[in-house]
Amino acid sequence: MIRVAFSLIGGRTWTGGNNYLRNLLEALTRHRRDAVQPVIFLGTDIDAKDRAPFERIPGVEVVHSAVMNEARKTASLLRGLIAGRDTARRDLYRGERIGCVFESASFLGWRTGIPAIAWVPDLQHRELSHLFTRFGWWKRELGFRAQIAAGYTVMVSSEHTRMAFERIYRTSSGRVHAVRFAVPAPAPVDFAAARAVADAYGLPERFFFLPNQFWAHKNHRLVIEALAQLKRMGREDVVVAATGMPLDPRNPGHFGALQRSISESGVSAQMRILGLVPFEHLSMLMAAGQALLNPSLMEGWSTTVEEARAQGAPMILSDLPVHREQMGTEADYFDPHDAASLAAVLDRWQPLSTPERLARTQAAHRASESRVIAYADDFLRVLRVACEPASGTP
Repeated sequence: MIRVAFSLIGGRTWTGGNNYLRNLLEALTRHRRDAVQPVIFLGTDIDAKDRAPFERIPGVEVVHSAVMNEARKTASLLRGLIAGRDTARRDLYRGERIGCVFESASFLGWRTGIPAIAWVPDLQHRELSHLFTRFGWWKRELGFRAQIAAGYTVMVSSEHTRMAFERIYRTSSGRVHAVRFAVPAPAPVDFAAARAVADAYGLPERFFFLPNQFWAHKNHRLVIEALAQLKRMGREDVVVAATGMPLDPRNPGHFGALQRSISESGVSAQMRILGLVPFEHLSMLMAAGQALLNPSLMEGWSTTVEEARAQGAPMILSDLPVHREQMGTEADYFDPHDAASLAAVLDRWQPLSTPERLARTQAAHRASESRVIAYADDFLRVLRVACEPASGTP
């Protein structure tokens, strides 16, 4: 039994990070409880509503400590980089008999005596460097370099990212592992109930669902341009409902610029911004929509695509190598740099009938469990690689 330390990922500005963490913990406790004991470390400054989803997962141990508080993060990182370890954090882990630490956007140090797995969601700063400030770019870059130099085992979510990582960071070769995450199927959705949720948001009978954060790389601007083209073609009936936190922490003015673009393009009736909605409404809106739409310019392995896959929702995706790896021929694709390409897909889209959609949903539910088991197995494989032999100096 390996006791693995986890901590929150991303905070409130990136809900996808903690969704990823919750799915991973649930997969491990459901399918590999005999081999892995997840222990999540939370600061005493964490709000009850932020810690509740993790405290409710059966089989996860929760440790509350001021050592993990937000106010200590910068000092902890500097101690890890300069002294090789944050002694207080190292001792906290040792006191809980931790055998491995799972990290993302963090650095425990290079002489802790505790093996570590660094999860790298994507290589966005390398592929979309124009979206980063110089400081933001180097902060991310130096973090990756420190983890590699410390001998961490690196975990990514796709083969595409694994190959790119080893090409860019050559000294990591052989230590980068792809673990494709999966999500369990939601409870069977009543399509009438799903329609009622869509009605509550004032959505028409037919709409496309875009549940991405409003970050620049999520490419909502292309959707606005495609809807404007469709409107000029007389297709004002094409509607996109977009959910997500209305904030890009790297570009605080981005959401406001999107709103102005919607207004200036005259597509306010076609581009419906719903903002952050309750988590339980997402699967309902997914079921009520004609298809999931993901126009992103960059993905490590898309959570929204994986959620749609588990639910059997049809998909319209930007033509990225990761999306192709994730869905193969089971989705429609468009050029993420060409609004006309997206407009053409939306224009010709034929929605499934209710019986066809129900059949897809049932098939997806049956397939999702095997993917979640494979996810837990792959994580365990990487965990054993990281722990054998233990790295670092006590």
